[in-house]
Amino acid sequence: MKIQKSYQNEQDKGMLYVVPTPIGNLEDITLRALKVLEEADAVLAEDTRNTGKLLHHFELKKKMISYHEHNKMMRQDQIIEMLKEGQMLALVSDAGMPGISDPGYEVINAAISADLTVVVLPGANAALSALVASGLPTDHFYFYGFLPRKKKDRDHAINVLKSIDTTVILYESPHRIKETIEYLAEQLGDRKVSIAREITKRYEEYIRGNLQEIADWLSEHPIKGECCIVVEGKKEENSSQWWTNLTLKEHVEKIMELDRNTSKEAIKQVAKERNLSKREVYSAYHVE
Repeated sequence: MKIQKSYQNEQDKGMLYVVPTPIGNLEDITLRALKVLEEADAVLAEDTRNTGKLLHHFELKKKMISYHEHNKMMRQDQIIEMLKEGQMLALVSDAGMPGISDPGYEVINAAISADLTVVVLPGANAALSALVASGLPTDHFYFYGFLPRKKKDRDHAINVLKSIDTTVILYESPHRIKETIEYLAEQLGDRKVSIAREITKRYEEYIRGNLQEIADWLSEHPIKGECCIVVEGKKEENSSQWWTNLTLKEHVEKIMELDRNTSKEAIKQVAKERNLSKREVYSAYHVE
């Protein structure tokens, strides 16, 4: 077991700061984030062009090192070595919290494994903003991110999501949003959904309704901008019809087990609950 303090007095080790950046409105940058970016020896950027614009806006001139999906493993040893040399590094993504559907997890894990200090700053995050604004339950939720592109992988993912009874959060690009909403409507049924797009930007918009309703709307109203989909969790089954997936025979046997009824009494109860004749239930129960 390891216990790590975020603020240490040792001067012989560097620190990796995970710095969230605005997801649209630049005024969402925090004072602490600006201070860390200013003091860092280098900024690890998902896209140096995008981060360069951010730094320029706040009049910060910093050394940048590209760290993205395609070079993250190659860069990792270099970054760990820089931290061991005592450098202070700031990890940023193009927008939002690094490591959440963006590069970051691997180098954070590597730094922790090397007994180096990792400090995560709070800040802008599209998923939480979309969740709170959705009007759906926020006490429990499941964040998935982007659904897989391959059909086999996507079908496997949706089979897992189907059974989750808490609010589900997904990310999606504007080019696939219509296809994804249609797929969710087909697989999840008519659940409530909220689509948040262009969060914190000038054209921020929330589209709320049921999955099929929104799927039909998207057919005539293409949308632009990155999207966050918030979907209602699996609805509770009607407790008065708990027997829906049971055969007649299984239903009779369950009534006998739960209420200690005779088969005759159980058949009568099943017939009443299912609005069937006692003869029909009797025949099904006594089938070999």
